[in-house]
Amino acid sequence: MGDIVTRMNTWYPPERAEAWDRVGLILGDPRRRAGKVLLALDPVADTVEEALDEKADMMLVHHPLYLRGTSFLPESDPKGRLVAKLIRSGIALFAAHTNADCSHEGTGDALAALVGIRDAVPLVESGRDEEGRPYGHGRIGAITPARLGDFADLVASRLPAGPTGLFSSGDEDALIARVAVCPGAGDSFLEAARASGADAVLTADLRHHPASEHREGGAPALLCASHWATESVWLPRLAERLRAGAQGADVDLDVKVSTIATEPWTSHRPTLGGLL
Repeated sequence: MGDIVTRMNTWYPPERAEAWDRVGLILGDPRRRAGKVLLALDPVADTVEEALDEKADMMLVHHPLYLRGTSFLPESDPKGRLVAKLIRSGIALFAAHTNADCSHEGTGDALAALVGIRDAVPLVESGRDEEGRPYGHGRIGAITPARLGDFADLVASRLPAGPTGLFSSGDEDALIARVAVCPGAGDSFLEAARASGADAVLTADLRHHPASEHREGGAPALLCASHWATESVWLPRLAERLRAGAQGADVDLDVKVSTIATEPWTSHRPTLGGLL
């Protein structure tokens, strides 16, 4: 397990995480061997049960279990129950969150690759790694030029299926050639996307007022998917990276990617009523 922790901290250095974030080994003994790892976006009841069913030794997740301190872990509390189940079952829990968002081969690169962005670079550069490569939040680059409507169709066809789908805002016939992506909640990156000269920005969790004010100001067009869909595309790429690392070290490691959609929403219905 210590090798996995070391590898994750090398690929996604914890010092790159935002100050409010909580990343790293949450539960577990790094000295124990981990022969089976489950990757999931969220440490929630369904994915913990999946880890138990799979007899995993470790859960590697994107979102931390706690972002704020806690003084009590009773099993009457949902998160307290998860902690108890994981500890009793000997399953370690590790989170790589905003450090994985901004690092090379993290969530930004995964989403950029999914929608066909070429030569992607950080939208907001935070620094440079030992090889001189820039890292930071979001990605931006060129795509094969397409109508906004056609590009939105492409994005919808490639993102994981979920109940909320994809919203878009802009002229469907406008030509899109330069695209920014910001996996997860992206309100705070809209100005950066505009300053970068992007024709469109794909993100999630856009609130009414920031999105409305942005559209009043013009380009880029907005594509808003779900938080889970835009970030979970990283997990299969991380699985391949972990398998390759284990193979290179001549270590047997079984890596499974959870397919459970940990959206907070479970269904979608169009609203059809008129104005009151």
